[in-house]
Amino acid sequence: MVLDSSDGEGEEQLKSDWVTSYKVMVSNDSHTWVTVKNGSGDMIFEGNSEKEIPVLNELPVPMVARYIRINPRSWFDNGSICMRMEILGCPLPDPNNYYHRRNEMTTTDNLDFKHHNYKEMRQLMKVVNEMCPNITRIYNIGKSHQGLKLYAVEISDHPGEHEVGEPEFHYMAGAHGNEVLGRELMLLLLQFLCQEYLAGNPRIVHLVEETRIHILPSLNPDGYEKAYEGGSELGGWSLGRWTHDGIDINNNFPDLNTLLWEAEDRQNLPRKVPNHYIAIPEWFLSENATVAVETRAVIAWMEKIPFVLGGNLQGGELVVAYPYDMVRSLWKTQEHSPTPDDHVFRWLAYSYASTHRLMTDARRRVCHTEDFQKEDGTVNGASWHTVAGSLNDFSYLHTNCFELSIYVGCDKYPHESELPEEWENNRESLIVFMEQVHRGIKGMVRDAHGKGIPNAIISVEGVNHDIRTASDGDYWRLLNPGEYVVTAKAEGFTSSTKNCMVGYDMGATRCDFTLSKTNLARIREIMEKFGKQPVSLPARRLKLRGRKRRQRGGRANT
Repeated sequence: MVLDSSDGEGEEQLKSDWVTSYKVMVSNDSHTWVTVKNGSGDMIFEGNSEKEIPVLNELPVPMVARYIRINPRSWFDNGSICMRMEILGCPLPDPNNYYHRRNEMTTTDNLDFKHHNYKEMRQLMKVVNEMCPNITRIYNIGKSHQGLKLYAVEISDHPGEHEVGEPEFHYMAGAHGNEVLGRELMLLLLQFLCQEYLAGNPRIVHLVEETRIHILPSLNPDGYEKAYEGGSELGGWSLGRWTHDGIDINNNFPDLNTLLWEAEDRQNLPRKVPNHYIAIPEWFLSENATVAVETRAVIAWMEKIPFVLGGNLQGGELVVAYPYDMVRSLWKTQEHSPTPDDHVFRWLAYSYASTHRLMTDARRRVCHTEDFQKEDGTVNGASWHTVAGSLNDFSYLHTNCFELSIYVGCDKYPHESELPEEWENNRESLIVFMEQVHRGIKGMVRDAHGKGIPNAIISVEGVNHDIRTASDGDYWRLLNPGEYVVTAKAEGFTSSTKNCMVGYDMGATRCDFTLSKTNLARIREIMEKFGKQPVSLPARRLKLRGRKRRQRGGRANT
């Protein structure tokens, strides 16, 4: 048995509380307790000397017990008794208990349940690619600060190309390098999708053939390698959390919320406030900005591929957080801050939480101090704790993608033996969430000749958030079941409006648009065809006014 003690701090807690020494007591009936001894006397275990670095202790001899009790003996002078302990033991069957295995979780999936360092992760991706060469492709979106490639795997029936009418989905994990469960779940998911596709599982075959899936298991490989050296027994709350240059990727994206809200609060606007595709500020793009290379790589990735839905996996909690992640009121640190698509985000979050084995279980123990049962395992990010420049908010305001943060486990770095159970906890949720990319409406926006119109704006009446068509003119708009008035518009074209019905069955409703060019656009097109530039009407008026002034001035001089 191994005892691992560390302070009980959460990320937001600033107090310094830790136990410096303690005793351990064991029992088999919860009534009679025996103190662990070292020779003839009680054994005093050494605790923490500071709040970040865990301390590893081992029992002097192996012991068999059903219950364990910790008896703190001393603690930090300026703090109080606070301790987080992880116990690594070996389960033993009770011969007198017929039901001793009734709650033990096993899996029938033949997957590689282990922690993978960078080299092993790359090798596993290669193995999956060799097993399923027709539906997988390995590529990288950039490099880490230390030069490690940020590898992603694409899973599609036509890997390497965007298929018109097929939505793009992504999972990413490991923005915090020490939150390793998400990374391993992504690697397990890769293996599972490949194996089930080869086995002809109709659900997985349909998902792969109708969706272009991208999986990025390790966004912060530098941080992971640091955490990996300590392992699950010595992994702390922060070791490996940040990038090599000390940046928290999770809140390293441009703050577009403030730009939007300040513009909305101004009364005398010269034009309508944009509610989507908000431009990245120039200062953020400069080389001197405090922006991680990993963050820039993700932004470029999301600008290149028209993602519709995405989930970033994190650790340390069991909850699904949806945007906005930033409070609108400047003086508050917690405030419910819904997006215009709040009902859609709530459903997306619930689709994962409700199919997870534990997230919505009212009987489970809370991870730390927060109890998310009142919202069925989901939470609005800003009502939990405000974060400026989060990936979720950036994704919603700068791209078409609806992004959510999925906290997959209380333990950031679970022991290898726990991976099969964690896979069972999350497997169905991971698949169900991917399937939600097919909810809402989809279609094409074409001109009169049948050519797709890129960057056409799709607006839904009553929802103050638009999306845009991809380069081929196709679009996807996530919506809950209901009837919607949808308008498609593009520069130089007359807008078109339709009623689009979204049903309860899985599968997006087809809603296509054909736009006709405006009269002015047609005139310009004809004049350009014959080598003449169209006259700008405002410029022509100014020229006429100047001519009239000169004529009046000439008559006055004579």
